[in-house]
Amino acid sequence: MIEILLVDDHPSVGEGTKIMIEKESDMNVTVVCSGLEALECIREHKYDIMLFDLNMPGISGLELTRRVVSINSDSIVLIYSGYDISAHYNILIESGVAGFISKTSSRDQLIAAIRCALRGEAVIPISLLKQLRRNDIRSGSGLSQKVEDVSINEKEQEILQEVANGLSNKEIASLLIMSQRTVEYNLTRIFEKLNVRSRSEAIIVAKRLGLIHIKEFM
Repeated sequence: MIEILLVDDHPSVGEGTKIMIEKESDMNVTVVCSGLEALECIREHKYDIMLFDLNMPGISGLELTRRVVSINSDSIVLIYSGYDISAHYNILIESGVAGFISKTSSRDQLIAAIRCALRGEAVIPISLLKQLRRNDIRSGSGLSQKVEDVSINEKEQEILQEVANGLSNKEIASLLIMSQRTVEYNLTRIFEKLNVRSRSEAIIVAKRLGLIHIKEFM
């Protein structure tokens, strides 16, 4: 039996996908709604393949992939998302994902993607391959980005500025009157948008793009 872990913060989507997949007689799906639940499951059970939604509160699909791969480098992870992932392609590949499948895919496409990944084959949509050929994918370092390519909102820019000012997540939460978890979630989103992996890289890229005040850069 092929054991599958599906992580999606929308229960109805998760259950619907589970029903689709389990029409295959050799597949069993466990559905959880958050990265924290997923990490608990992974510690207690072994899964042949995992499907992660990309945009989830708390721990994103990207961060969850990193954590899972750090626990077991042989883990097979597919990003199962309804959003365009091209802007995050390099950083997702670097995190260890085996491929991508859209939530709009048919059941046959979903099953085929799972079986391909289990055989050790990469799963990449043709539309993304065409973009790769045109070199539209930005580098993981964020150095080739332009400010018009980055959709940083006002709240995220405020958080970036305070990161540049040297504040911890707890201090930023207190200053901006939000929970520490909200700060962490927004930082994960910021890292994804800037194609960076750390606070220091985020500061460098944000400074270059003019998203933070240079005179306050530390």
